[in-house]
Amino acid sequence: MSNETSATTTRRGQAPRGERIADWADGRLGIYSLAKSNMRKIFPDHWSFMLGEVALYSFIIIILTGVYLTLFFHPSMAEVTYHGSYVPMQGIRMTQAFESTLNISFDVRGGLLIRQIHHWAALVFLAAMMVHMMRVFFTGAFRKPREINWLFGFLLFVLGMFTGFTGYSLPDDLLSGTGVRFIEGVILAMPLVGSYLQMFIFGGEFPGHDIIPRFFTVHVLLLPGIMLGLLVAHLILVFYHKHTQFPGAGKTNNNVVGMPLLPVYMAKAGGFFFLVFGVIAAIAAIASINPVWAIGPYRPDQVSTGAQPDWYMGFAEGLVRVMPGWEWNFWGHTVNFGVLIPIVIFPLVLVAIAVYPFVESWVKGDKREHHILDRPRNVPTRTGFGVAWLVAYFVMLIGGGNDLWATHFHLSLNSLTWFVRIGFFVLPVLAFIATKRICLGLQRRDKDKVLHGRESGIIKRLPHGEFIEVHEPLDQEQLHFLTQHEQPEPLELGPEVDENGVERKLSRSQKLRAKLSKSYYGEDNVIAKPTVEEYKEITSGHGHH
Repeated sequence: MSNETSATTTRRGQAPRGERIADWADGRLGIYSLAKSNMRKIFPDHWSFMLGEVALYSFIIIILTGVYLTLFFHPSMAEVTYHGSYVPMQGIRMTQAFESTLNISFDVRGGLLIRQIHHWAALVFLAAMMVHMMRVFFTGAFRKPREINWLFGFLLFVLGMFTGFTGYSLPDDLLSGTGVRFIEGVILAMPLVGSYLQMFIFGGEFPGHDIIPRFFTVHVLLLPGIMLGLLVAHLILVFYHKHTQFPGAGKTNNNVVGMPLLPVYMAKAGGFFFLVFGVIAAIAAIASINPVWAIGPYRPDQVSTGAQPDWYMGFAEGLVRVMPGWEWNFWGHTVNFGVLIPIVIFPLVLVAIAVYPFVESWVKGDKREHHILDRPRNVPTRTGFGVAWLVAYFVMLIGGGNDLWATHFHLSLNSLTWFVRIGFFVLPVLAFIATKRICLGLQRRDKDKVLHGRESGIIKRLPHGEFIEVHEPLDQEQLHFLTQHEQPEPLELGPEVDENGVERKLSRSQKLRAKLSKSYYGEDNVIAKPTVEEYKEITSGHGHH
């Protein structure tokens, strides 16, 4: 009897099994202290921050659907004769890669839907990445200490482009085969090393027997592994650095105003994931994409009509399409500038995006940390550069689909090509100038609102007959929002001679830095904020209605 009582007492004194397991794990992994310090982390509440979440959730959807498709896809270029359930293709010779793609589409339960979700999610992922990067660019969220995170995001975008290319090349249909043939031509256009690279990548003369298996390995293992590592590093840095926030009352560089990670933000994020998944699934169920059965298997002696890459490769495609077919023959060798110049411009444009934060930091000479975002209108030069880049991208996107633009809108293909050639150099410049003027106009409007108040819509007639509109003064929160931004002074080179009359030697980099600084913060590139004296003078009613 006493033994039973003792055992019962011991069991009653023990913690529940789940708590004991948690204590065991915490003693070895330190989970509790990690969770305690991070689970209540504050996240700002603004709709634009969801753009990065769309990219994250799309990537998760790509991984989930990709694992399912891997179970049924055969990455082989061995030729077979099709005898599957899709009658129009029966008896046609094709590779096992194309055959397995047809089987996934018509014989695997839910296979076609999963294929389409996978493809649409890839398009949404890159679109969300691009828009997210533009949000970061226009608001200056890339400034110290987030330059490294900007590079991680940039690499994710670039790797996503090549992952998408290898992905839509796997079915070995006529459209994707034409794209691979295009890439082979680009590789061969590289002087000296082109033919060696072509033989190394394709394992022989095009199309060879190795390219699909190699693309498969790169697509499902190499690139996703690197992207997953970059994504984890990106999120770790987001946690490590305080989250950026838009200016407002109570928001400073030393705090974050928003919601805690648990339970509010996690609940919203979880619901948003299923919303993104549902929208992508709905698009995939409604809109057909990459119908390989209507295109047919790849044959080197055929070219698909109206061949277009996915949108994120349209810039590179447009560069090659509109470039004149210049060649240079010497010593028995031919250099094809019609392909070589575009494949040099394309990475240079991407590199310009990657290094921009470091260039702006050098021009500004600001070493401080920044956690409050800029309003795009308050940094006209940066905003102008961003809009100019987008215009250049979309002009070349038109060039990448010039044949479809010509046929659908009954335009001359030659005229459209010349429009893209000229527009690539002219339209970004015009966009830059127009954007700066719009930003300066918005700054003037903000200054007017601070000094004169907002328009109330109430018309008042003065004793001498003049009609005026009554302006209502702004509250303190609105005044802070419109005047909180900084206005750095442009860097000055100083006198040309020192106090001893000796001419100062200035390097070219110093002169360039001063000119760029003036283009950012000079008199013609920023509207001075209203001073306290101006505000008091106007609000006191001296000389104003």
